[in-house]
Amino acid sequence: MEDQDYKVKLEIFEGPLDLLLYLIKKEEVDIHEVSLEKITRQYLAYINTFKMLNIDLAAEFVLMAANLMYIKSRTLLPKAEQPPDEGAEEDDPRWDLIRQLIEYKKFKDAAGFLLRREVEMEGSYAYQTEALRDEEPPVLAEVSIFDLIRAFQNVVKRLEETNDFGSITDDRFTVADKIEHLLELFQPGQKRRFEDLFEVATTKPEMIVTFLAVLELMKLNQFVILQNHILGEIEVERRLVGGGDLRGEDADESYS
Repeated sequence: MEDQDYKVKLEIFEGPLDLLLYLIKKEEVDIHEVSLEKITRQYLAYINTFKMLNIDLAAEFVLMAANLMYIKSRTLLPKAEQPPDEGAEEDDPRWDLIRQLIEYKKFKDAAGFLLRREVEMEGSYAYQTEALRDEEPPVLAEVSIFDLIRAFQNVVKRLEETNDFGSITDDRFTVADKIEHLLELFQPGQKRRFEDLFEVATTKPEMIVTFLAVLELMKLNQFVILQNHILGEIEVERRLVGGGDLRGEDADESYS
């Protein structure tokens, strides 16, 4: 595989604590009961996927990975052999991280509550007819970049397990090629399952380019990502009214 020239820059910042909270939510466990070994393994898998997709990582992600590995190594040692930590007030080396996650979640929940209240107030009217009050829009779960990465990991894993990847060819795919293909695949307003977008992909590089094209179309306001419930199946919908330039400078970069 050649150098990856196409760079993905995420406009919506989500840091390492967001990723850890997402992984904990996915496991459906309390923060205090989290398995550090399992979370560390999943966190590193996400970091590897980010690198495979050539997504620019903030230094905080790498620092958190190092911190997780350090905490994990300390938990594997007998207490008598653990290195002294002057700043630690508790015997459990996980506690400092757990405390960070709890505090961060409080602020994140508070920000989410204020945002929901703002949206509710913007949609309120002095008077509404009975028909308008009855027509409430369906509640959709929030979809983050971590949901998309998880879905992409599952697609790659399934194809690898079933040996559905075709033989490597000399074809070079560009993000612009895949953007054009996806726009031809979708009619405005049409929805498809996220995993269906990779049906024609025969190699892992082609799958990666397809995923990058989806991200680019989201940035261009052409695609919107839908999810009926948290951690549920992801659907991609093409907007009725499109966004910006579909052939930016970066979109012409190839990936093979």
